[in-house]
Amino acid sequence: MPVPEPALVVAGALVENGRLLLARRASPPELAGLWELPGGKVDPGETPEDALVRELREELGIEVTVGEPVGVDVALSATLTLRAYAVTRFAGTATALEHEALRWVDAADLRGVDLVPADAAWLPDLAALL
Repeated sequence: MPVPEPALVVAGALVENGRLLLARRASPPELAGLWELPGGKVDPGETPEDALVRELREELGIEVTVGEPVGVDVALSATLTLRAYAVTRFAGTATALEHEALRWVDAADLRGVDLVPADAAWLPDLAALL
């Protein structure tokens, strides 16, 4: 019997004016207070790009255009894989609708941010975007 593909979680790297948008998690307890790229799970029948557009609308209240993947996929578990995409905002003001806070960081700030472990794997790729 074939092993099912892991479910996909997508994250958006929104860069504007040389700064990257990060969101501070409120939960689960082991990740609360850490910063991440916003995003979420891809629903059945949804493309990763469509899921990211939906997630950023729900989490930040913005409309985005999804670009190319950033870095490599990161295994979160045996059943979940995380993929980041470069995104550009085309409408709306980013608001923390599902996070504790939002923060714009430049390349120097990024090195000192307490990122969730999975997103930390993309530090060189994210810095290259800035």
